[in-house]
Amino acid sequence: MANPRGTTVINGTFHSPKTQHSKWQSTDGVKNGIPKEAQQNRNPRFSDKPIFESYPEPPLYVFVLTYMGYGIGTLFGYLRDFMRSWGIEKCNAAVEREEQKDFVPLYQDFENFYKRNLYMRIRDSWNQTVCSVPGPHIDIMEKVSDDYNWTFRHTGKVIKDVINMGSYNYLGLAVKYDESMKTVKDTLEKYGVGVASTRHEMGTLDKHKELEELMAKFLNVEAVMTFGMGFATNAMNIPILVGKGCLILSDELNHTSIILGARLSGATIRPFKHNNVQNLEKLLRESIISGQPRTGRAWKKILILVEGIYSMEGSIVNLPQIVALKKKYKAYLYIDEAHSIGATGPNGKGVRDFFGLAPEDVDVYMGTFTKSFAASGGYIAGKKELVDYVRVHSHSATYATSMSPVIAEQIIRSLKIVMGEDENHGGLQRIQQLTRNIKYFRQRLIEMGFIIYGDDHSPIIPVLLYMPAKVSAFGRHLLKKKIGVVVVGFPATALAEGRARFCLSSAHTREMLDKVLEVVDKLGDLLNVKYFPYKKSGHPALHNEKSFDKEASFDEMSIEPEA
Repeated sequence: MANPRGTTVINGTFHSPKTQHSKWQSTDGVKNGIPKEAQQNRNPRFSDKPIFESYPEPPLYVFVLTYMGYGIGTLFGYLRDFMRSWGIEKCNAAVEREEQKDFVPLYQDFENFYKRNLYMRIRDSWNQTVCSVPGPHIDIMEKVSDDYNWTFRHTGKVIKDVINMGSYNYLGLAVKYDESMKTVKDTLEKYGVGVASTRHEMGTLDKHKELEELMAKFLNVEAVMTFGMGFATNAMNIPILVGKGCLILSDELNHTSIILGARLSGATIRPFKHNNVQNLEKLLRESIISGQPRTGRAWKKILILVEGIYSMEGSIVNLPQIVALKKKYKAYLYIDEAHSIGATGPNGKGVRDFFGLAPEDVDVYMGTFTKSFAASGGYIAGKKELVDYVRVHSHSATYATSMSPVIAEQIIRSLKIVMGEDENHGGLQRIQQLTRNIKYFRQRLIEMGFIIYGDDHSPIIPVLLYMPAKVSAFGRHLLKKKIGVVVVGFPATALAEGRARFCLSSAHTREMLDKVLEVVDKLGDLLNVKYFPYKKSGHPALHNEKSFDKEASFDEMSIEPEA
């Protein structure tokens, strides 16, 4: 596994300039994961700027005030709990029945402390009821609370034409019925809505086969299997790939579905720092050297779990270097492309397409149809033997109802648009428009002085607000201005990193974006959340750790394709 000095990583492959042999040339017109045409034209699918940069940090007083806010809220929480225990204040939270007070607690009082005393204060910022198509404009049912956010009631009014900056409608395919959806309507009339069976029994339809063949063609892989729920695609399939005696190396910011699947597997789990290939290599080396706990035996399997785009950070996975590591240490790579498939890369094929890597560089592809494809469900893709194994052993295939044929047809319709087979709806134009919207919106926010996370090619743009009171106020004020945005705080983020998350769509016009930016600019001044520019943070950046052997460190490695 050792590499000579001067080694570089090129498109997921460790490569030494001293040993350039013809074995790197493939017979299918692909070299190191990049088509020969791209090599010859010097036009690879790489960004012309570094993918990962350090993010700015706010002044120290922001963190001090943020923690003080949580501290004061916690003190008042204990005071209110004391008043509830003595009957001075009514308790609306779930509590144990008096006759079961000697039983093992069903409700953990301390674990619910945060939700009961802190989250409940700003709960009105979430759980909005939408009563329209999740397009660039949405209609939201107005709600009020008569008991300080414990319960809500609708007033009967509808807030019309709210600019939708929160839905994952990246390619603008979530629209009202039109003639392009006739195939979906015909499928409804022929098959009905439900399947009423599992894939292993009577639930595999010709529509499922058609979808899987089309998805395999789109991803340029050998086979695909689809599932009715995106969350369950991770949670129910990771356990069949690894088990006791195996090691999972998981990015610390992976989605809950990945974390749940890893825990259910029974494998040993070791998280690595977000997008930090040095830390990942260190864990790989230590794990291989030390082996399994207590016995010291070699691991049966090592699986690296990453996401294409991280939904809370907006960051893109450092795929070329992670691919290089997994090849070097003979590990397997599982990538969740829930947010990147359809929205990233010149052809919308995800981060592998974005970096120009070969299909075989990733062992297990996972993605969902809930974002770019305006549907629901997920898929596992890769080699035929892998997918055949999943078909037999998947818990979802065995116990879960199959995907609705209507949903399958909607995905097929969306895929044909993205692939260019339906020229009337401009799949490539949608991808290009989304890219323009992302770059324009991010640049304007930076110019205004906001601290934002993420990559310039990610449709998710987090704006850091930090303080919980400002997080709530940000969402409330925007909704009053008919702008819908998702605000996020602990535990979905770090305690001191509350934020607003803007999701861009190709359906957003420049006028819509300008209106949002104008309101956000004024609101940023009102709430005093324009903290940029200040010192840089090392949180999302690659750490400048020394190499763990005498080979070239990752800081010195290039991801530029060779001539």
